[in-house]
Amino acid sequence: MAKQLKQLAREDSRNRYTLLFVSMLIGLTIIAQAYFIVAIVDTIFLEQGAVQDVAMLFIGLLVALLLRALLQFVNNITGEKMARKAKRSLREQLVQKYTKNPLQASLKGQSGSKVSVLLDSVDEVDPYFSQYYPIMMQSSLVPLFLLGAILYMDWLSGLILIFTAPFIPVVMAIIGRNTQAKSDEQMEKLNAFSGKFLDVLQGLPTLKLFGQGKKQQQDIEYSSLQYRDTTMSVLKIAFLSSLMLEFISMLSIALVALEVGLRLVIYDSITFFAAFFVLILVPEFFASLKDMSSGFHAGRGGMAAYKRIEAELDQEEQPVTFGQAQRASGAPAISLQNLTFAYDERFTLGPITADINARERIAIVGQTGSGKSTLLAAITGMVPLTDGAVHVNGTPLTDLAEHEWFSGLSYISQRPYLFSGTLRENISMGLGKSEQELLQAVKKAGLEDVVTELSEGLDTKIGEGARALSGGEKQRVALARAFLKKPDFILFDEPTVGLDVKTERILQRSIQELSEGATVITVAHRLHTIKEADRIVYLESGQVTGIGRHEELLHDSPTYQAMFRAHGGDAS
Repeated sequence: MAKQLKQLAREDSRNRYTLLFVSMLIGLTIIAQAYFIVAIVDTIFLEQGAVQDVAMLFIGLLVALLLRALLQFVNNITGEKMARKAKRSLREQLVQKYTKNPLQASLKGQSGSKVSVLLDSVDEVDPYFSQYYPIMMQSSLVPLFLLGAILYMDWLSGLILIFTAPFIPVVMAIIGRNTQAKSDEQMEKLNAFSGKFLDVLQGLPTLKLFGQGKKQQQDIEYSSLQYRDTTMSVLKIAFLSSLMLEFISMLSIALVALEVGLRLVIYDSITFFAAFFVLILVPEFFASLKDMSSGFHAGRGGMAAYKRIEAELDQEEQPVTFGQAQRASGAPAISLQNLTFAYDERFTLGPITADINARERIAIVGQTGSGKSTLLAAITGMVPLTDGAVHVNGTPLTDLAEHEWFSGLSYISQRPYLFSGTLRENISMGLGKSEQELLQAVKKAGLEDVVTELSEGLDTKIGEGARALSGGEKQRVALARAFLKKPDFILFDEPTVGLDVKTERILQRSIQELSEGATVITVAHRLHTIKEADRIVYLESGQVTGIGRHEELLHDSPTYQAMFRAHGGDAS
């Protein structure tokens, strides 16, 4: 994990070199600060100098202090910039992975876990770049500068530091083994807790209806307590490691102080200037090394979080690929050639071979779970095929330009998604259409009454955190999008299911107008939809068991006949 995070930091060369340069300057300002302090004390107390004799030294000391504070600020800001850039990069990678194959990602479920990785885990990586990396770079360079200055002034004191300083990284390495395990456990508990909380929150109405709300509350409380206990274990290790570091540095400083004191007072083998200079720099030397402690634990936490992100990014998924070929305008003819799609070994669609003529109206029917919506997704290129191909006007779908293909297609589902924004933005979807075209689409979709009732009309905020629309109103927004887009290939996942009679009539009229001159595929549940189709594709457990007109399937397919009767039809 550390190698990947370091590589991510190295890619940000500008901020990395800034940290390197600033760390070296911090080391020099600490030396300058010590020099000015020692020079002032030596001049005033030993040489009996006047205040005016040290005026320039005081100015130098003030400049060194201000410069050190400024450099530390720049160091912190640079670390935060590096963290923001790294988090943006990781989130972009995750989003790209999900959007490359959005339907396949949703088929795998665990939306709470995915949101936890995208938000919580990426945020947990922040301390690695904002704290750990700057501190480790500073702790690697500053002590070297200070050690060089100490060796220059008094080689014996420097020798003591060379022998005692390595105890700090040794202790950190020993503690690090336990810290890594505890950090991994903490991140695992956090992901479990946050993922479960989101999933329960999404399904809260269902849990209430089945009387399971109290039980889930207890489960969430249990997950929360587990995360708390794990966090406290990590903090305990952090406090113990800090105590050990303080103990080591205290002993080392005491050894240097004893050695310098004996040589200064008894043996008179070192000057006051050199002794005082060394005694000021030695605590700074160990303070820089001790800073590793806070950065070390932040780094371990970031590595544990990255492990979760890497596991998500490394999941193998076959991406949907497109080419550069242009598609001819007009309603397309679609050919399914041995189309097969499977996921998680739970369900297999196909193989399916069928031809759909241009401007033909196809209805796909079958029992729940037979693969109707999955077939629509496979036809549109939203999921990668396990085998076979989809041809559009004789050209493989994978050879077409992605934008060219989707610009002429509309997919209207039972639950269209509304984004947080205005009604205007949710209809236009960035298509760049004129106001007149937008109003015409609103009218054709039967949204005029809805817009009139809204306080700010088309500029009313809807979606997440704003005004909620009813199911029928959402469907009309989806139809308005389609009218504005003017597609020549339309897929309906039975958008009228569950709506009141008035809304359904509006939608049926709009769908009829929208379908004129386009190739239409509909997942059908209503009898009149089935009867009006040019041909019907009947699915059973992912397999096509019948294809033809309504009357033909009634005569040739007993299972279709049984389904038709179950929906209130008369097979006689």
